[in-house]
Amino acid sequence: MTEIRKSEPADGYPPEEGCYLRGNDYSPVAVVVILKWRREELPQSIEQLVRTGLESGAALAGTLQTENVGLEKVICNIVANPNIRYLIVCGPESPGHSVGDCIRALYEKGIDKNRRIIGTKAPAPYLFNIPRHWIDRFTEQTKLIDLVDEGTPETIKDAVWSCYQEKPTRFKNYELFDIGAYQGEPICGKITWKITNPAYAPKNEREQDALEKMQELIKNLRKKANGKN
Repeated sequence: MTEIRKSEPADGYPPEEGCYLRGNDYSPVAVVVILKWRREELPQSIEQLVRTGLESGAALAGTLQTENVGLEKVICNIVANPNIRYLIVCGPESPGHSVGDCIRALYEKGIDKNRRIIGTKAPAPYLFNIPRHWIDRFTEQTKLIDLVDEGTPETIKDAVWSCYQEKPTRFKNYELFDIGAYQGEPICGKITWKITNPAYAPKNEREQDALEKMQELIKNLRKKANGKN
């Protein structure tokens, strides 16, 4: 039997708070359930999908409401755990934010020089608040399992189970199995700003570099401050 390589998540994993549950840190899969309602109006069916993802063995399972800052938080938490190699996205599509379409476009086409996700119909698909290499790492580390508008508890359970298998297993149009941890150090960082409006975003690469350096400086200062406590 071939041993499946696993690694330790980063210290401080998962770095971003949000509406999710933490499960098995060595699981190869995370589950994102699209939320098109206000959180205080969360339907029981959506809560059930999140719970099913966790109970089936996901590393993280939670809801996602926005195509910008919300998605950035998902990226932050996943790249902090190299064991996560699949992202299941399920639940009914959000007509306002087009979250499912946005994630699909990110995997297929990436982002342009203005940090806009290419080819999506989402109204504000900008990833301004995290470094570009985190985004690249996210799409390189994980594979999308697209269950938008068709996710049921039984389907989620089957998808998570398939990701755990030692040998390639057919699930719908996917061939899934536990391929082991991503061979790279975990990236653990938090969102410093929460820019969603292009008018307030960096205008060129020089401004973007300055923003990223400032984010790194703030991260280091926080580490030093925590070390003194």
